Amino acid sequence: MTDIRRDLAPAIVLGTSDHAKLTALAEAGLDRWPDLADRLLAELERAKVVADGKVPESIARMGSTVTYSTNGGQQQTVTLVYPADADIDQGRISVMTPIGTALIGLKTGQSITWRDRADKRHKLTVETVKAPVEA
Repeated sequence: MTDIRRDLAPAIVLGTSDHAKLTALAEAGLDRWPDLADRLLAELERAKVVADGKVPESIARMGSTVTYSTNGGQQQTVTLVYPADADIDQGRISVMTPIGTALIGLKTGQSITWRDRADKRHKLTVETVKAPVEA
C-alpha cells in the first residue's frame, strides 16, 4: 500500500430527500459525533442537489448497495443505511461512519480519500452501485 499524498474530493450528487434527511442527521449528531457530523456536513455542502427522480442509478445514495475497492487492493460490498439500521455483520454500514460518509453521492468509477480515526488517509474507488429497492 502506498501513502496517499493528497485528498481527492470528486463532485457528488444527492437527491433532495437524502440531502434534507442527512443534513438533519448530521446536525443532530454534532454533540454526539462531532468529527463525523462535521465531515458529513462538509460533504453535503459540496454536493450538487437534484430532484429525487433525477438521481442516476450509478450514484450511491441511502439504501444503495455499493462495491468499492481500497488502495490496499481489497474489495467490499456494503449497503448505506442510517445509524439505527447499521449491522456490520450484514454489510449494512451507517452513513455516519468515515466510509459511509465517503461513499454517499459518489458514482461508479469515482475515487475519494477519507481519514480514519487515527487521521490516516485512505482511498476508495466505487466499482458498482446497485440502486436501492423502493419500498
